[in-house]
Amino acid sequence: MVNNSTKRRPLIIANWKLNGTSAFVSELLEGITEQWTGVHQAEVVVCPAFVHIGQASSVHLAHSNIALGAQDCSQFEEGAYTGDVSAEMLHDLGCQFVITGHSERRRFYNETDALVARKFDLAHKALMTPILCVGETPEQREAGETLAIIKRQVGAVLDYCGQEKLGRCVIAYEPLWAVGTGVTATPDQAQEVHAFIRQLLGPAGQATRIIYGGSVKPENAEALFTQPDIDGALVGGAALKADDFIEICKAAEL
Repeated sequence: MVNNSTKRRPLIIANWKLNGTSAFVSELLEGITEQWTGVHQAEVVVCPAFVHIGQASSVHLAHSNIALGAQDCSQFEEGAYTGDVSAEMLHDLGCQFVITGHSERRRFYNETDALVARKFDLAHKALMTPILCVGETPEQREAGETLAIIKRQVGAVLDYCGQEKLGRCVIAYEPLWAVGTGVTATPDQAQEVHAFIRQLLGPAGQATRIIYGGSVKPENAEALFTQPDIDGALVGGAALKADDFIEICKAAEL
């Protein structure tokens, strides 16, 4: 169960990354929507690849209680930027959320804090909720730089967008040493960083949902969610199996 005193609604987000054909997406969404019906305490979001967003929105999620998100958006609003997908386009397709600054975008595509802040701002302008990802590398954690890195990443968005916009988002703490590795931060390790992020946000932080991402599985979800500042999870590999993902969703409600 997500344990917080301000009644922040638990949030579980599926990040499918570069996975799935149309047939796979249909089967996965059918498995999730069949099991996640009715009224729930937790909010659930799925983030397919760009090419499957229309399929998910119109075919599978139109009459469900599951929200739609995107894995990224362009740093540009419109123009001659071949291959880009704008925040406005995503909103037009039914996306309510968009991931910004995921560790894989920062690492493989050299996205800077400034670029992430720009995407965050465009997501807000397009009336979506940005999911701001922050986290440290193994080397940074070993050097004791975790909190300094988090402060820098959050601070870049704060400086660019302001306190009010930063307070109207979701923040995902995803330590890079735990993303896709099978290694998970202990509940105490994750809680320390979540509490620090909430402190950085000031008064707005008490209402902001801060979720954990980093090899979340059915086996460790409940232990993470009992921490007072962990409001849910950004789920990668386990989100590709309907039964595993639903178990994580249920753990947020226990």
